[in-house]
Amino acid sequence: MENDHTEALSDLDPEYRRLHDEHRDHENRLQILAGKSRLSEDEEIEEKRLKKEKLLIKDRMEAIARSHREGVPH
Repeated sequence: MENDHTEALSDLDPEYRRLHDEHRDHENRLQILAGKSRLSEDEEIEEKRLKKEKLLIKDRMEAIARSHREGVPH
């Protein structure tokens, strides 16, 4: 159900689509970093930054979804 909702919002809202794509890109990069046996100092910093950004993106996506559910423009 959530995937259907995500796809529908992505079709309706360009900002949501952009955020969804960015969230996916962050997740892909984090998976690559997680697969490494050891991270460099720069990679550790990148990993922390990506995790924080991913949370902020998810919060914004949820706010957009909530506004669509409530019929209020974001």
